[in-house]
Amino acid sequence: MNIPFLDKWRKRPAGDAAAPLAAAFDRDPGGVAELLAECELLRARVEDAGVVLDDSPRSLQELDQLPPRWREDPEELPWVGNDAGLYLGTVIVRNVPGAHWQVPPGGGPVVRLASGREIQVVEAGLDWAMTGSPELSQVYAEAAEA
Repeated sequence: MNIPFLDKWRKRPAGDAAAPLAAAFDRDPGGVAELLAECELLRARVEDAGVVLDDSPRSLQELDQLPPRWREDPEELPWVGNDAGLYLGTVIVRNVPGAHWQVPPGGGPVVRLASGREIQVVEAGLDWAMTGSPELSQVYAEAAEA
C-alpha cells in the first residue's frame, strides 16, 4: 500500500504525537482512512475465532459475542482496544451516510456524524476491550440513528 505521508511521519520532530496524523489527514484523508482501517492485531485475534471483519455492522455484533481472551494479556489489551475502536470507526464511516473521520489538532481520530456529533471511537473500543461495555454494535446503532 502506497501511503505518501508515512515518510514524513517517520521523520517527525519531537512534540505533539497527534500533529503528524492531523497533518497527514489534511493531505491524504483517504490514505489515513485506509491506515486506520487496518486493525491488524484485532483482525488476527478474531480470525483465530472464526470471525471475519468485513466492515459490516453484523461483524460488530460478532465481535461483541467473542470471549474476551485478550484480557488475559495486560500488554495486548490496550492494543486490541485501540484496534476495536478504529474498526468501529471504520464500520461507521463506511455504513452511516455523512459519517467521516476527523483528526482534530492535538487529538486522536474521531468519527464525525452528519449531525455534527463526534464519536470518540478509540475510547469506546478501549472500554469495550476492558469491560465489554458499551457493546460495539450498540455504539454503531446509536451512530446510525443520529
